[in-house]
Amino acid sequence: MLKIKVGDSLVSVKNKPIDYGFIEDKDVLRSMVVWEIIDMNEKINQPFYHNADGLVSSNKSLYQILLENINNGKIKEVYDDEMFTTKLTPDQIQQRLKVTVETPWLIDKRNSGEKVTPEDIKAGTDIIETKTENVKLLKIKGMWYVDRRDGQMKYRLLGIAAMGPDPSMMAEKTADGQSLGNKDELIDLFWVYYPDAREVLANQIVFNGKNLSSDITYDDVLNARRFSSIIYKSDNGLGTGKISDYIPHDAEEQLEESERIKAQILEMENDMWNY
Repeated sequence: MLKIKVGDSLVSVKNKPIDYGFIEDKDVLRSMVVWEIIDMNEKINQPFYHNADGLVSSNKSLYQILLENINNGKIKEVYDDEMFTTKLTPDQIQQRLKVTVETPWLIDKRNSGEKVTPEDIKAGTDIIETKTENVKLLKIKGMWYVDRRDGQMKYRLLGIAAMGPDPSMMAEKTADGQSLGNKDELIDLFWVYYPDAREVLANQIVFNGKNLSSDITYDDVLNARRFSSIIYKSDNGLGTGKISDYIPHDAEEQLEESERIKAQILEMENDMWNY
């Protein structure tokens, strides 16, 4: 519970995230908002996906931490979309993550007029849900900007989303019993407004296989950008552009466009010193 015993007293070891520096709109010389995908199959990103295995029982995946703290009310700013306009309640999120469906056997028994017992309902009900191991992609939204006062390029993380298969689509069946959903087709399960989650993530340790006594937190890793990602969307003030919309059906070109946007971000700071 983030407390240790010192003598006869319990002392709090709860961390407080480092406050972001104050900045006004007039201090932002240039900025660009980008949306990125973090693939947790990549080796550098695997700490986000690590689950407790009995040896290091205190570690949880980032998705587990977000979901647990949404359900217990510690994270309140949870939304349906990346623009943070439609707020979601914990119950609404659970409806997205879990679907209960009756098997054809139970439906036929109901329709035939036979008595349906609680045991029949239990045996003839399937629960389809998105579990931790199904969430292997994360989305993040953040802003790169040049601070006039410091003359530096900075990054501010704004939101984070978990992606997983849609249980409602997986529950839909064709006439021959095949699922209409595809486990490889992922949806945004929820978007968390990141500043609201910082206090929680600043007290959650990231699994580090190279040093088990490491005290690196999720807030440290995310703000320091210690992960690999691909830009899939950007907004430079002239409009929001999703790469797959203006470069369709060409994965290689889409990756090159992502790298071009990264290079454009790096040039923002260099251009400030060109006269």
